This record gives sequence, C-alpha cells and structure tokens, in this order.
Amino acid sequence: MHVLSVSSLKGGVGKTTVSLGLASAAFSRGIRTLVVDLDPQSDVSTGMDINIAGHLNVADVLTTPKEKTVRQAIAPSGWTKQHPGTVDVMIGSPSAINFDGPHPSIRDIWKLEEALAHVESEYDLVLIDCAPSLNALTRTAWAASDRVAVVTEPGLFSVAAADRALRAIEEIRRGLSPRLQPLGIIVNRVRPQSLEHQFRIKELRDMFGPLVLSPQLPERTSLQQAQGAAKPVHIWPGDSAQDMAHQFDQLLDRVLRTGRVGEYAASPAVDPSSPAPTSITRGNGDAPTA
Repeated sequence: MHVLSVSSLKGGVGKTTVSLGLASAAFSRGIRTLVVDLDPQSDVSTGMDINIAGHLNVADVLTTPKEKTVRQAIAPSGWTKQHPGTVDVMIGSPSAINFDGPHPSIRDIWKLEEALAHVESEYDLVLIDCAPSLNALTRTAWAASDRVAVVTEPGLFSVAAADRALRAIEEIRRGLSPRLQPLGIIVNRVRPQSLEHQFRIKELRDMFGPLVLSPQLPERTSLQQAQGAAKPVHIWPGDSAQDMAHQFDQLLDRVLRTGRVGEYAASPAVDPSSPAPTSITRGNGDAPTA
C-alpha cells in the first residue's frame, strides 16, 4: 500500500482538486484506492459523493484509531454507481479541526499511521487530502505517508511556500519518518498564455529543478463542472475534461513509479539547515493575452 499526502500551505490553490483528479485516475485503472479526507472543510467527501449516514468519520478515527472505528469511518464513493471498482473515502468532518493544534504529541502524530495499518491489505493506494497548514493534521498525514505532493499556484508566493513545505517534509523525515520523501511540486491553475505564470514556473524550476512535476495543470472549467456534479473527471464528457484526465494519468504514473523506486531517497530536496530564500522576485505584473 503506497500512501501519498496531497498538501499545500495555503487554501485556494486547488489541493482538493488535485486529490480528486488523482483519485479519478486511479479509479479508472482499477487501482484499489482509499482517499482520506483530513481537511476539516471535507470537500473531498462531497466531491466523491459520499453518503455519510450511519458512518463515523476521520475525527472519530483520530480519537480512537482502532480497527472497528476505522472501518465504520470508511464509505464507498458514489462514483462506483456508474463504474465498478474500489474507491473508498475515510469521511471528513469539520470536527477534525480540534486535532489541528500547533504542538501535537508524538502519540497523536502516529494515530493515522496506526489506523491505516488496519486496512493495509485492502488498498493499493491511499491519497490523503491534507489540511492547508503545517499544524498537527498535516504532520499526522505526513507521518503516515511515503510521499508528499506539494500543490501550488504560479503566483508571487509560490516559491517561498514550496520551499517551506519541502523543508518541513525534510524535518519530518529526519525526526520521525525516514521513509518520507517529496513526490514533487504540482503547479495547478496555470494559464499558459499568462506571462506572469510563465515567469513563476521558470522561477520554481530554477530553484527546485526536477521536483517541479510535469505536466503543470491548466485552469479548466470542465474540472470544476465534474467536481460540482460529484463525478470523476475521467467520465465527464468533452475534450477539455479528457485532456485533464490525461494529465492526471501522467501525474498518477509518477506516483506509481515512485511507489516502487524512491527517486529522491538518496538526496533530500531541501536541507532545512540551509538558508531560506530571502526575497521573492517580482514578476511582470502579469500581462495575460487570454
């Protein structure tokens, strides 16, 4: 079972969109997938058409990570109504915010790892939609993960935010979980004709090199439409949706490949003891042509 956290350090960059896109790609291939909705906004549970009646949720799991509680907090996605397969969700809850303090105990940090161990034989891939912060929930997710995908936008603060995330991943790897590594940086909501976006993507590549993953995901209304209907993008009609599905397939290939071979295991991406960037280059003020 390979565990991937999908993280960002701020809201509004499309982290849950990326989680749903990767889940759709895995589902379309018949990969047994569990999505853990650890964001207190619980949007991934909504986007995967979960019927919460009669179920517990992730807050119950973090309170008591016993097998019975874990199984009662997992529900099949409504996506399976249209297509057979295994794609389940550990249901999110606003109450998860109660577990997102700044100073978690070691016992608290390992609770999700303990919970996932009860269902390890039943899934090939676990995707954790993290809270948009570096508090306890995110650290709990990372402690249970093999890789972390950092989602960002091509904006003014993207370089600094990605740098902070990679440094924090390295701190968790050194201090708690030696298996943890960055999958890389997923640049989302790109407008290819925006000069500002081109400038910021180059800035990210100059600093982080191969950790900036390809493809970068464009901003598409078809993706929002599929999510609004609580459907996987891989079955949503139209060329635009199918183009997005193909791009998520490519990102999933990277997830599965690094699940077998840790590409960055020999050399951490960022040494937390090295100086952080002292400034962010101002761009072109954006001069989009579309």
